[in-house]
Amino acid sequence: MPAHRTPCGEPAPHPRDMTLCHPSAIPLAGPLADDRPRLLVLRALGLGDLLAGVPALRALRRARPGHEIVLAAPTALAGPAVACGAVDTLLPAAAPGRAVPRTLPWAAPPPDIAVDLHGNGPPSHRALTALGPRRLLAFAHPGTPEVRGPRWRPDEHERERWCRLLRFYGIPGDPTDLALAPPSTPSPAPGAVVLHPGAGSPSRRWPPERYAAVARGLLERGHRVVVTGGPGEEDLVARAAVPGTRALAGGLPFPALSALVAAARAVVSGDTGIAHLAVAHATPTVTLFGPVAPALWGPPRSPRHRVLWHPGPPGDPHARVPDPLLLRITPQDVLEALDAFDGRGAARA
Repeated sequence: MPAHRTPCGEPAPHPRDMTLCHPSAIPLAGPLADDRPRLLVLRALGLGDLLAGVPALRALRRARPGHEIVLAAPTALAGPAVACGAVDTLLPAAAPGRAVPRTLPWAAPPPDIAVDLHGNGPPSHRALTALGPRRLLAFAHPGTPEVRGPRWRPDEHERERWCRLLRFYGIPGDPTDLALAPPSTPSPAPGAVVLHPGAGSPSRRWPPERYAAVARGLLERGHRVVVTGGPGEEDLVARAAVPGTRALAGGLPFPALSALVAAARAVVSGDTGIAHLAVAHATPTVTLFGPVAPALWGPPRSPRHRVLWHPGPPGDPHARVPDPLLLRITPQDVLEALDAFDGRGAARA
């Protein structure tokens, strides 16, 4: 039987027949007994969302060691789902614009437990209840009064939010349980400062010309500089990658991206997935915030992590132009934050 491979190219350990769940499901761990009860988690979002949900996923793993944990998420997240060590199977699920998938490709008997880590409903509630789970763990919403969960708090940090949801149901979770194991893949640029001008929406994208100014300042200081970007962000990378830098555009496979970030001197980005990946690898970060406050999505307090943010009224995280608060951050602000790492020894040599 040929080895299963994740969308990132690495072999999935111990392949097995997944027809009881769905033919498209991706086995991430095993072998597993077919008669194990299944716990389905819905979090069909992006890389940063998945990493912010790792503490909750690990809490579920500890609380239900006998269950097969199935994560409904985009196939591109198979790599980080493996790395977090809390997911057995990935069920491909996604919808445009961070929306809730209308249906989930579930072909097994009803899950024993379904957990809504996607949002506060009601669409996510309905997508899960349609599968007939024995029990649903979710936040309450007036549109689905049959769901008797805790109250949603819009001003709560994302990591704490999902751990609080589980605590309501008697499952303890630690919001600081974020670390990923060092990747086995070698870094394509060990010791470099990584600049990442992309983000999921234009409102969170600091202008690439400002990243270029930071790159020039870093080169003048003698640092190696790598500019990265995801699929479709080739133009942003090209505009930020000045002569002397190395451009890695088009979206690295997760093993290579994880290795690059884990071995980086520091990572500079907006509030996006690579910032969360750097936190998971204890890599120093300078994260630029605009429409959304760092109190909701920022890194844990640590000398390794510096947040640049000008307080003000919340902006639109889905706007088509950079947020005004984000634009108040200057290249000099970023360079000074990076220089402070060197002064305190937080950045890597």
